Amino acid sequence: MPLSLAGKSLVSIADLTREEIYEVLRVAAAQKSGQISREEQLQIARGKTLAMLFDKPSLRTRVGFEVAMNQLGGHAIYVAPDDVKLGVRETVSDAARVFGRTVSAISARISSDAIIADLAQYSGIPVINAMSDREHPCQALADMLTVVERKRRIDGVEIAWVGDGYNVCHSLLLICALLGAHLRVATPTVYEPHADVVAKAREITQATGGMLTLGNDPRAAVKGANVIYTDVWISAGQEEQATRRRRDFVGFQVNDELVAEAAEDVIVMHCLPAHRGEEITDEVLDGPHSVVLDQAENRLHTQRALLSLMLT
Repeated sequence: MPLSLAGKSLVSIADLTREEIYEVLRVAAAQKSGQISREEQLQIARGKTLAMLFDKPSLRTRVGFEVAMNQLGGHAIYVAPDDVKLGVRETVSDAARVFGRTVSAISARISSDAIIADLAQYSGIPVINAMSDREHPCQALADMLTVVERKRRIDGVEIAWVGDGYNVCHSLLLICALLGAHLRVATPTVYEPHADVVAKAREITQATGGMLTLGNDPRAAVKGANVIYTDVWISAGQEEQATRRRRDFVGFQVNDELVAEAAEDVIVMHCLPAHRGEEITDEVLDGPHSVVLDQAENRLHTQRALLSLMLT
């Protein structure tokens, strides 16, 4: 019997079980391939509305959620930061209760994961973390769908993260632990992922067979890897740190020389947007190992699958 996520929220990727993650990936693949027909999909969210609360710029997330709701027969409305001013114009709990009475679900790209958690607590409807400063669970689901498509499995796959131990890295740590992948993280000193996220991931691996290695050597991380993953060195809101970060991340660029250390059939991932010439070169981003556009497309498919399972 298919698993249901009806009424469930996704604040952290750790809110999902291993089985629930695989169900999201199964539904995403079935919808993407047409195994679940367009006609069937159009009935899933018929008459339902998704509110999208964003306080950061968005391309893949916003387009993915809007298109997904349209393809599921529902409707999405964009709520700009100045429209609500959560915690300023009115309390998060009051706004959440209003949303709970007027829409069917919320996707929230909000810096504070505490606010996203409050929306989930007080709204009484599914809330999806569309990216916070702490995590990016929607990206992690799209990443794992991409790995499955290219490697036919996730458990035991050697994945190397090269760069900043920030929100995408946090969600990758947790999902790799849940699905039994072997993740090697290489960051400059002081840019390591948060200790509590690492501790949670290590705890999960004890039951799943996943493996986690942390270090500061990109070459050691990518040696023989099946997947190399990187992200920007300067995320939104960190622009004032740009000069220092570019200096600190010297040696962490994903270029042809670094890729050559990995397995011959390695795939290179980047969640986009990319700062070409900084964390990754044009030659790699546009090269034969790159699957970044697959990842971008799979944001639509996994977000649509999440909504399908949460709204039925």
